[in-house]
Amino acid sequence: MDNMLEKKGRIFNIQKYSIYDGDGIRTLIFFKGCNIRCAWCANPEGISSKFQVMFSRDKCVDCGQCVDVCPVGIHSLINDAQGNPQHRVDRNIDCIGCRKCEETCISGALDIMGKDVTVRELMDIILQDVDFYYASGGGVTLGGGELSMQADFAAALLTECKKMMINTAIETNGTTPVANYEKLAKCTDMFLFDIKHIDSARHKELFGVGNEGVRRNLERLVELGANIVVRMPLVRGYNDSYDAINGAINYVIQLAQRGNISRIDILPYHQLGKNKYDKLNMIYPVKNDPSYSDQELDQLAAFFQRFDFDIRLVRH
Repeated sequence: MDNMLEKKGRIFNIQKYSIYDGDGIRTLIFFKGCNIRCAWCANPEGISSKFQVMFSRDKCVDCGQCVDVCPVGIHSLINDAQGNPQHRVDRNIDCIGCRKCEETCISGALDIMGKDVTVRELMDIILQDVDFYYASGGGVTLGGGELSMQADFAAALLTECKKMMINTAIETNGTTPVANYEKLAKCTDMFLFDIKHIDSARHKELFGVGNEGVRRNLERLVELGANIVVRMPLVRGYNDSYDAINGAINYVIQLAQRGNISRIDILPYHQLGKNKYDKLNMIYPVKNDPSYSDQELDQLAAFFQRFDFDIRLVRH
């Protein structure tokens, strides 16, 4: 038995036919757990490494079947002011990921975020679409959460993909130890590498850590000859000042002279994941809507054309 195939990791979603996360048609695997907190995070279910109950109040019929099957007592029925029983999720109790409530829910109101899987199990899913990868120049992308927090599992999975000649990519915030990136560089065809803010003090204010590790890891990947696309999220009031944008772009352009950074993708803020916060009983940190109008996006695109580098504004 191949021990690498039996290595386990924790994910929370698999998205097939993705076209935004690397070249061609791809299978995107979301790893659970992240070491920083972005206010605009579109995947809040990927922040915690623990199992979580995602509860859709609008779908629930308060039948109580989940109460009967949950072995740890997360679910309960409590009478409201009119004496009608209403379903409650106790967020102080850790979900164990048994999925019994999810399986018994007749209205689809419950989803358990988090699943422990082996490399073998994921490869069985990945290989279902291998013809699409080969035909489109696509492959497999690992994201999250922050996949480098499970670097050994990620490397084992990517290595199996490479054995099947499947193109591999990872999305990373660049903040975990450099040893993780050295390990992943051996089996990753493309790094989609975030630069969220070029100023380290502001980076620490926003995410709890400075950007020294981000720069160290990016520069190390350049030294190792990795293929890199830098991704820059752009959020009004957080990191879209002239100094922040101009400083980050010039840093990347200078670094690209030493290695293969092919382009910069600018990712304007969107609210696609906002509704998930309510389902997880989490507060959405962005108070106002910092979205950009089409006219503002056109102006930004024109600004990026001033640089002698491939900079793409990604519009969803």
